Amino acid sequence: MNLNEYTAGKISLNQYVHRLAHNGASFYVHYWGVMPTHYNNLLHKHSFFEVCFVVDGEGVYIDNDCTYPLQKNTMFFSKPDVLHQIKSESGLSLLYVAFELIESESSDEWINIMEETKQCPEVIMDLNEDKDSMAALLWKSLLIQATKTEQAFFEEMLGNLAYSLILSLVQTFVSHSHNDNHHTFPKTSSSLFNIAKLYIKDNLSQPLKLTDAASHLHISGRHLSRIFVLESGVSYSEFVQNERIQRAATLLKTTDLSIKYISEETGFKNIHYFTRVFTSAMGSSPGRFRSLYIDLKATAYTEGQVQKQLLKK
Repeated sequence: MNLNEYTAGKISLNQYVHRLAHNGASFYVHYWGVMPTHYNNLLHKHSFFEVCFVVDGEGVYIDNDCTYPLQKNTMFFSKPDVLHQIKSESGLSLLYVAFELIESESSDEWINIMEETKQCPEVIMDLNEDKDSMAALLWKSLLIQATKTEQAFFEEMLGNLAYSLILSLVQTFVSHSHNDNHHTFPKTSSSLFNIAKLYIKDNLSQPLKLTDAASHLHISGRHLSRIFVLESGVSYSEFVQNERIQRAATLLKTTDLSIKYISEETGFKNIHYFTRVFTSAMGSSPGRFRSLYIDLKATAYTEGQVQKQLLKK
């Protein structure tokens, strides 16, 4: 990787990518760096985090009076308020980024994670045994993308890549310091919940067992069950049944499909079971519901709405 080719990418990143917010975390990026040949700097400290990646060369990194060797494919982490220094006689090719969490815009969970990051003992990582490191690949991809200013959605793509990189950098050091695969970042339950909802809505004619949906998401049924209670306030089975009822209500109002077909399309075992469940949920049989709502524009329904229409009749 010839760093001279990516100077334009560094300029674009410093122009467009400073605030990154997603999933409860908001980061401010102070600067992005590409240094083709870095020799020595003075002992100094920052009020923020700085991560450097050695693309090529050899040298040493001094952190809190400890000296660490630097070589190609090593990454080192400068934490806030820690004196540090880089030295190299032959010169280092470096990528670097400086960032901090905007606590006023971030969740307590993220604040705790970044406090933990300040305390993690890991300072340097040798990625020579992991040349496909997610952080390294993301960093290089980000710089390549940053040179393509003419592309559509340029800023959006840069922002997404940059956020993923910052997340990966923090995770690289924090997770490794625990030497524990169970250490995780803020739960991705919201994204899993959204994927699960789409899966349910697109497959309402199927049985939609909890174990099948969990398998689709590559998580345990117990985990998926907790996600639904946390995100929707109801159990997985209740959520699925509510989706079946809402879809059936929409089809009854907006189509001339038979009630038997609608019951099959929305995953009910038979028309009798469908009629019983729909009537219990909506306060009206499917046939009665269709006659009440045939001229209405609403596509979401509650039992209270149906009862009001019944009273009008």
